[in-house]
Amino acid sequence: MAHEAQAAQHVDPRVTALRDEFRAHHSAYMPGLLDATLVKSVIEGMRRGTWIGHEHEGLAREVILEDVRTLDLLHFVANAPAFLARIREVTGCDAITRFEGRVYRMIPGTDHFDSWHSDAGAHRMVGMSVNLGPHPYEGGTLQLRTRGEHAVVRKLPNTVPGGAILFRISPVLSHRVTPVTGTEPKTAFAGWFLADGSEYFATLLGAARKQHARSLSEG
Repeated sequence: MAHEAQAAQHVDPRVTALRDEFRAHHSAYMPGLLDATLVKSVIEGMRRGTWIGHEHEGLAREVILEDVRTLDLLHFVANAPAFLARIREVTGCDAITRFEGRVYRMIPGTDHFDSWHSDAGAHRMVGMSVNLGPHPYEGGTLQLRTRGEHAVVRKLPNTVPGGAILFRISPVLSHRVTPVTGTEPKTAFAGWFLADGSEYFATLLGAARKQHARSLSEG
């Protein structure tokens, strides 16, 4: 009994607030998720990287970053055991095992767009979008609504570098990103916290084994 009381005293009030926000609105905003040093490193990697056009089956159009080092760094941070534990705590999704995402950019004045969709399926439980832009942008707001209805139930701008939005993935919820306006593009690391990591880690292990075999043959 005393142990439970002591544990309750050590609950971070910020976590409690995020948990309450997510429970009430199926979403939560986490300011300063990535520190300034990490954001600076990622921005430098994006400057060196190549961007290619990408379309999501007619639902969205954007450019995505092709830079393995930057993506590996972001995936390493997002899949850290302590961070995954915190996400499970905030969202109540205890089955989460990993995060998988991409770095994308929506450029104003182009044909880039995003449509209403749910992302449900493929073991997806919670979506996350982390702002990686060095400058504030206009538009590009994440919106949530009940699927099949027109009323928007949540609007979540995220224009501060390093800030993150969490939102529930469910067949009864839809989301979209509004058009980016002004002159600055929107750049984000976005993807999903998933419940099943077995296939993902098997793929990583297979790639590591191939690389090891290649190194031995070249040596």
